Parts: sequence; structure tokens; C-alpha cells
Amino acid sequence: MCRIFKIHSSGFYVWLKNPLSNKTKEDRRLAGLLKQAWLESGCVYGYRKLHADLRSIGQVCSPNKVARITREASIRAQIGYKRKKGLYGGKPAVVAPNQLNQKFETQTPDQIWVTDIIYIKTYEGWLYLAVVIDLYSRRVIGWSCALSEARKCPLGGAVTDANGSCAKRSFNGSLAMQTKVKGYHPF
Repeated sequence: MCRIFKIHSSGFYVWLKNPLSNKTKEDRRLAGLLKQAWLESGCVYGYRKLHADLRSIGQVCSPNKVARITREASIRAQIGYKRKKGLYGGKPAVVAPNQLNQKFETQTPDQIWVTDIIYIKTYEGWLYLAVVIDLYSRRVIGWSCALSEARKCPLGGAVTDANGSCAKRSFNGSLAMQTKVKGYHPF
């Protein structure tokens, strides 16, 4: 085999006794230190800051060696923080004041109604379902569906009551709203 690879037989026997060279052992030790420092940085640091970390703990090596070891260990810096497309434009959402202050109990019916909007994914797209519930009786006062959010409340003028008929119902209490919809305003 030594004749085929054109190497001296003594080199082969040295390799059998010690297959890893001192340089390889040192590189693996440094790779472990670099990986630990990279993970502690939140997988953000590149080879320059990792080199500075190694120097701060007393390890002496060149920046080029750190760059080579990080490249071989697939350690890469996080470059920039990309903004997600389409989430940062337009007017800020209006936040309704918290009128309930986590007090979800009432003494009489039709004093406090709460509403929420639910997204339902269908084969034809999203369906927006808005529901109004009386906090006293915990029953559904009404609901409304819309095919688009349209920046206005899908509860619009008339809502469908729990029996399925279209009805308008008035009350003199306060209406609270729980929602995470951007641009959804209280009524």
C-alpha cells in the first residue's frame, strides 16, 4: 500500500500509532472553544469577535487561523437583522383603553359585553368571525362574518343573534374588546 500511495513505510507506522497530528488536535480544541463562545453570543459573533474572545481568555492564535477553523466548523456570523416585509408601514394601531381591568364579573345582564374576532382559514381564503358575548350570562349576543377585515368592524350595524335571525340590540352598558387584530377599532 505504501508503494501505491508513494509514501515511506515508517510514516505509515507512525500514523498507525498516532493518527491525529498535534496541529489537528490543537485545531479541534480551539474549535470547541470557538463553538462555545459562538453559542454564548447567541450565534451572532463572527471570526473577528471570536478571536477577541479567545485572546481575552488567554489563547494565542492568529485571526486567520480562527477564520479557517470557524469556516471548517460551519460557524458563521449573523449578518444584519432583516426586517420582515410589510409589517412596518402605515399608521400605528389605535389601542382601546382597558375598561375592565381584568374584572370579568358583573351583577346584572346587558351591562358589559365583550367581543373578539377569529380568523378561520377556508379553501376560499380567510373568513373573519366577530362574536359578542354578555359577561353576566356568558351567552352569545350576536355574531357577524365577513370575507375581509376591511379595517372596520365586521359587526357593522346588524348582527345575527344566537337564534340565527338578523337583529339589532341596544344596551346602555360598556363594551369591552379583546383582539390582536392590527387596526381593529372598538365600537
